[in-house]
Amino acid sequence: MISRNTIDKVFETARVEEVIGEFVNLKKSGSNFKGLSPFSEERTPSFMVSPVKQIWKDFSSGKGGNVITFLMEQEHYSYPEAIRYLARKYNIEIEETEQTDEQKLQADERESMFLVSEYARNYFQKTLLENEQGKAIGLTYFKERGFTEETIQKFELGYALDEWEAFTKEALDKGYDLNFLEATGLTIVKQTEELSKTKKFDRFKGRVMFPIHSMSGRVLGFGGRILTKDKNAAKYLNSPESEIYHKSNILYGIYFAKQSIAKQDNCYLVEGYTDVISFHQSGIENVVSSSGTALTKEQIRLIHRLTNNVTMLFDGDAAGIRASIRGIDLLLEQGLNVKVVLFPEGEDPDSFSKKVTPEELKVYIENEAHDFINFKVTLLMKDAENDPVKKAGLIRDIVISISKIPDRIQREVYIKECSKILDISETVLFSELAQIVKKEQREASKTPVYNKPLAPVLQKTPEFKEIDELHKCEREIIKILLLYGNKDIEFEGYVPGEEVDDNEVKPLKKYHFENVVSKEIYLNLQEDEIEFTDELFQQIYYEMIHQLNQEETISVDTFVNNEDIRIANLVTNILMDDEKYALSDWNRKKVYPPSKEDNLSKMVLDAIYNLRRVLIEKKIKSLISEMEQEDINNPILDTVVNYTNLKQKLFERLNRVI
Repeated sequence: MISRNTIDKVFETARVEEVIGEFVNLKKSGSNFKGLSPFSEERTPSFMVSPVKQIWKDFSSGKGGNVITFLMEQEHYSYPEAIRYLARKYNIEIEETEQTDEQKLQADERESMFLVSEYARNYFQKTLLENEQGKAIGLTYFKERGFTEETIQKFELGYALDEWEAFTKEALDKGYDLNFLEATGLTIVKQTEELSKTKKFDRFKGRVMFPIHSMSGRVLGFGGRILTKDKNAAKYLNSPESEIYHKSNILYGIYFAKQSIAKQDNCYLVEGYTDVISFHQSGIENVVSSSGTALTKEQIRLIHRLTNNVTMLFDGDAAGIRASIRGIDLLLEQGLNVKVVLFPEGEDPDSFSKKVTPEELKVYIENEAHDFINFKVTLLMKDAENDPVKKAGLIRDIVISISKIPDRIQREVYIKECSKILDISETVLFSELAQIVKKEQREASKTPVYNKPLAPVLQKTPEFKEIDELHKCEREIIKILLLYGNKDIEFEGYVPGEEVDDNEVKPLKKYHFENVVSKEIYLNLQEDEIEFTDELFQQIYYEMIHQLNQEETISVDTFVNNEDIRIANLVTNILMDDEKYALSDWNRKKVYPPSKEDNLSKMVLDAIYNLRRVLIEKKIKSLISEMEQEDINNPILDTVVNYTNLKQKLFERLNRVI
């Protein structure tokens, strides 16, 4: 297990804005940073990061937490994995404490799959660089492709021996579990005719290996290219879908490209692994690959988190280009700005980058980057040159692409551009656009109910409203303790005045006293023997009381960095409540609400009163319910009357104060 000392060092050193900035393109917004949510599809930023509080909040999905919880949500790390990742990033030495056998057995399955993948990466790389077969075949191939040793090391390229179970045998000898070798797809396991026996062999036998990394650099899977001319074997073979690898959710090279994409505010999108590697070697690092598959919405979201601009780089192969055109519409639909570069016939990004200097490559891309409309017209007009029907189809196809753009102003600009290029009136194009948009809306409205996501329906029954109100009151108490618990402020109190007459109500007398907010709340709740009904609120409150008894202050970091992720998330959500204002229209209009600290004593007393009121009302209803089930003369009635009188006195007291 990781020692407490290491965990504390990680939290002290790690900067939430630095870590999240590697996954999301953050922009300064007052004292905070904001960006597009990595957890939902959105076009207006609602993801907030607070460097001061060292927490983050995604208002579109409701998720939030500290730097650890972000990695757990984003990269699906376990808690120890997240700590290890940050320790490596900030060069913190990890101190380990001895694990029991039971703790070892409880190792997370996903973590085991990552460990197996990491071992495989190291094994294939070592085989490439040190094994005679690896050097003669794999290393020779990469060098013939023009890859330098530095590039090979950077992308962790490797080689799988052309033997049936060389890797599997080595991994088993090292103590790795066959179940995880099979789960990651590195080993294929088949039952023999004798059911008690299994046959094991390497999936990537005789292939050069390309590790596929997550955005944080974890090895998710592999791509393997065969070097022999075997008609029965696929040229490229990928890891199968698994618990950690989903091909449609990742882009090859995203780990190496993310910082450059954010810095250049543009992403080059290519088709193959070697295209990415060759561009990096030419000094162009903001490039990723869809790994030879059709572009997906999940892959586009990865790009969109880093930039709004995409340049698609197409081979000079007309058939391949037509197959990739659908990706343009998907990019437009997600609100990205799209340009296209077409390489000369017979060339692809990899081959072309080797024929020109790095500077010539950059100049070519810059000069040949065309708007998607110009690209479509240039590509498709050749087929429709003298055919009015085909030309009409081309125009309709371009208008369909324009209809995918969510921004209405951009749509209008593109329609005008299309009118000039194709020499057709804007009126006709706008009319066609309106029909397409209307048709899409009509089709969307026809989607069967069972195909639409169902939102949970909560009936506002009296019981639900009661629970909801009690939860709000308890949450407000915890929020005040987190934000202002250590503040020493002046409170107003009231005591009975001097008795003037037996028939006259004693007027309340106001007095002032100083106290720490946390102690004032504690004394009031203790006096009324109030317990929190929410389990997490209760845990947080007890820990606060413990801290007050030990050090006389509340440490918010204890809760933000809590190992119980439920507590960390809850506290973060509470602390980020007020950050919603930074995203609102009011903020853009520079209209600022009054500071809550201006009347902190009133806020504290109101919160205590509201909690008392809700609990009293709840008790009254409970007692009345019991009374109705029994005789009217039951002594419970007296208790109900007492509670009712108490409630009435409370209101009278408040009215006199006001």
